[in-house]
Amino acid sequence: MDDLALADRPDTPAATPTLTAGPRKGRGAIGNPACRYDRIRSEPVDDGWGTLEDELAEPPPLETTLTRDATRSIIAWNDSPDIGFDRAVNPYRGCEHGCVYCYARPSHAYLGLSPGLDFETRLLFKPEAATLLAKEIGKPGYVPRPIALGSNTDPYQPVERQLRLTRAILEVLAEAAHPCTIVTKSALVLRDLDLLTGMASRRLVRVCISITTLDRRLARVMEPRAATPARRLQAIEALSRAGVPTAVLAAPMIPGLNDAEMERILAAAARAGATAAGYVLLRLPHELRALFTEWLEAHYPERAAHVLSLVRQTRGGALNDPRFGSRFRGVGVYADMLARRFAVAARRLGLDEPMAGLDCSRFAPPRRREEERQLALL
Repeated sequence: MDDLALADRPDTPAATPTLTAGPRKGRGAIGNPACRYDRIRSEPVDDGWGTLEDELAEPPPLETTLTRDATRSIIAWNDSPDIGFDRAVNPYRGCEHGCVYCYARPSHAYLGLSPGLDFETRLLFKPEAATLLAKEIGKPGYVPRPIALGSNTDPYQPVERQLRLTRAILEVLAEAAHPCTIVTKSALVLRDLDLLTGMASRRLVRVCISITTLDRRLARVMEPRAATPARRLQAIEALSRAGVPTAVLAAPMIPGLNDAEMERILAAAARAGATAAGYVLLRLPHELRALFTEWLEAHYPERAAHVLSLVRQTRGGALNDPRFGSRFRGVGVYADMLARRFAVAARRLGLDEPMAGLDCSRFAPPRRREEERQLALL
């Protein structure tokens, strides 16, 4: 089952620790709560000397650590009825962008790690990703359909600059003429413009740039290590100018925090050259409810209660609704209004037409390409 289709549980009140740490520079989450599978919980308690309170008020910086993931397969399959793809490749687990709202945070619990600070500082990378992909799409009987890059964590997060795993994956897909889609909030995608333009000319790729806000201050605290909003718009412009089909994803829309920007985000993306758009309502599965609440109270205490109240209005009274068909859009008057606003803006800006389908007919398994090369040498 794909991480996008995580099951959920009813809301439960989060325990309030005696003392909590403050925000860390360059990190999204405030704390590092235990994952839902842990049987033991801990909380900081001052012994009366006041030293712990001082330490938590100014917590030290956290370095990013990398661990090799010895996975034996790379394609993740899903049968979710409300996702437009059935397979995905994620070269990384965890994401240094640190987006506090990221629905993928709870997947770190599968590793015995916290969905909080662990998710953005303790990353796993898959060095054999490209080799495994070539092997899997080269199996007899494999039927090609678009592979999603960026379904769980961003394939162009900062560590990709050094490891280049996403580029290696694209090289395999380009060689095999296998179509793919990319979702990212990083301008690093432009590094691979040479591959993307060639694939686009054969209808093998489309890119979706996620823009959550145009407010630099909000972006800095909400998604601290992602590209600035301006850089993402520049990426849309450069991709579009190069002939790469590019869409904008206004996601997530957070009631009372950034949803007022929806029309401005779409308009800015359309001016930059985007030809399609989408949006997703904030989702708060599992540990993310407490993480997001803690972040709101730390950065926007004056509006935290209002934001959470609006979220509940779109989720049937809870902070999350995992049901297929409603988890991406929500329910109720507020959610319906957001959907209408998006539809009107997208139509006015020419972003409501579906993007052209990708071409699966050109696919040739890596083994066939190698056979063709060997024959050419004879």
